[in-house]
Amino acid sequence: MSAVEVYLLWHIRHSSDQHADADGNLVWDEEDGDHPKILGVYSTEQRAQDRIERARRDPGFADEPDCFMIDRYVVDRDHWADGFVSVQGPGG
Repeated sequence: MSAVEVYLLWHIRHSSDQHADADGNLVWDEEDGDHPKILGVYSTEQRAQDRIERARRDPGFADEPDCFMIDRYVVDRDHWADGFVSVQGPGG
């Protein structure tokens, strides 16, 4: 059986002026007030791209038209299998 792929479409609403790093990759930090949102999960990358074009005309998204990201995921596969570590910030 071949792997089934889906494409998660994200939009990042930034609270700062930095939207991308020096290589042009989106950056965000939820602790600094940035807000990532999943717009949808699509069966093809082209369908996710089509949604980006529609969303760029919508209020809010039009303010940050280049802050979309498509993540490809394989269904029925572990994507984070190593556990996690909680890091406490200053004073915590």
